[in-house]
Amino acid sequence: MPDPTPYPLDQLAERGSAQAPALVLRDRTLTFEELRKRVSLLAGWLASRAAKGDRVASWAAKGELTCMLPLAAARAGLVHVPINPLLKRAQVAHILADSGAAMLIGTPARLSTLEQGDLPAGCAQVEESAALEAAKACDPLPKSAPDPQTIAAILYTSGSTGKPKGVVLSHANLWLGAVSVAHYLKLRSDDVTLAVLPLAFDYGQNQLLSTWRAGGCVAPLDYLMPRDVTKAVAKHRATTLAAVPPLWRQLVEAKWEEGAGDSLKRLTNSGGALTPDLIDAMRATWPQADIYPMYGLTEAFRSTFLDPSLVATHPTSMGKAVPFAEVLVGKEDGSPAAAGEEGELVHCGPFVAKGYWRDPERTAERYKPAPAHSEYGGTAVWSGDYVKRDADGLLY
Repeated sequence: MPDPTPYPLDQLAERGSAQAPALVLRDRTLTFEELRKRVSLLAGWLASRAAKGDRVASWAAKGELTCMLPLAAARAGLVHVPINPLLKRAQVAHILADSGAAMLIGTPARLSTLEQGDLPAGCAQVEESAALEAAKACDPLPKSAPDPQTIAAILYTSGSTGKPKGVVLSHANLWLGAVSVAHYLKLRSDDVTLAVLPLAFDYGQNQLLSTWRAGGCVAPLDYLMPRDVTKAVAKHRATTLAAVPPLWRQLVEAKWEEGAGDSLKRLTNSGGALTPDLIDAMRATWPQADIYPMYGLTEAFRSTFLDPSLVATHPTSMGKAVPFAEVLVGKEDGSPAAAGEEGELVHCGPFVAKGYWRDPERTAERYKPAPAHSEYGGTAVWSGDYVKRDADGLLY
């Protein structure tokens, strides 16, 4: 079991070897030494422009700024609000107003779509390139030392069932999530993660954090077509690829140049279940890679994963709890469900977020006291998803 002690989020990339590659950009690759220096400079600039606790939103494609902001904002004592670059103006305006953002950093094309009244009062607009340039002239900000329970980020749900809700995450939530995933995926310092998922999602942001925790390198990619992914895997010799089922379906049907995917060691999935036929296709396409089906929810990050050794024999299982998580199956009266008996999945432990931003009513609906038989106790996330646990402890 990895170390369960949470630390300030801005120190997550400290384990990487100074001259090892950390972040692949379009025109260069940053070493860990360069990454840490740029994070401290960007944090210094942020601290000069905003007060501790202010929300700083980003609305841009993957790149130097969006990859560094989770650490830089945390070091400056700010709360990062990453916005999916694919969202439209009205959705962005809602997130800005709901979060009460004090600053929005984005690309000129995106910022130009905003209309009068879209920004909260006092919210500054800063172009991405201007922020990076201004940071170069700032004094570097040293490592922070906040309480790990301090708020570090607000991640907004997709809003598929109503307006997006802001899930409040602490330094501890994000730190321990990175440690847990890096541990069970067996990430190492020589791994290269091709980051194709949006950084505004917890699963996407964890691509960065878990890889850096292990001292590995991240190659961010905004793709238009599946062939963009296949080419990038070959170009960067990626070892780790995370995706959702629709993208996996496209990738197994895509044309791969001979040897293009041979570097892949692990394939991770969330955002919906992998069907047995899709798992078969993935195993046939990348026979050398381990497949990690996972289940999670933004309100509690990652709950379960299925060990790759069980994927062929238990393709419909969600697996067991990830490190640091306690996953219970509860009946309506809160008592534990027996093996084979259906119950609600209840997530307990340090991944449980702090609730929905400024929304006590909806927070009370989802975040409730843990069942009496919980080892962690405290507040739990009652997922609303119904599952069964078999005699071997595997969830379905």
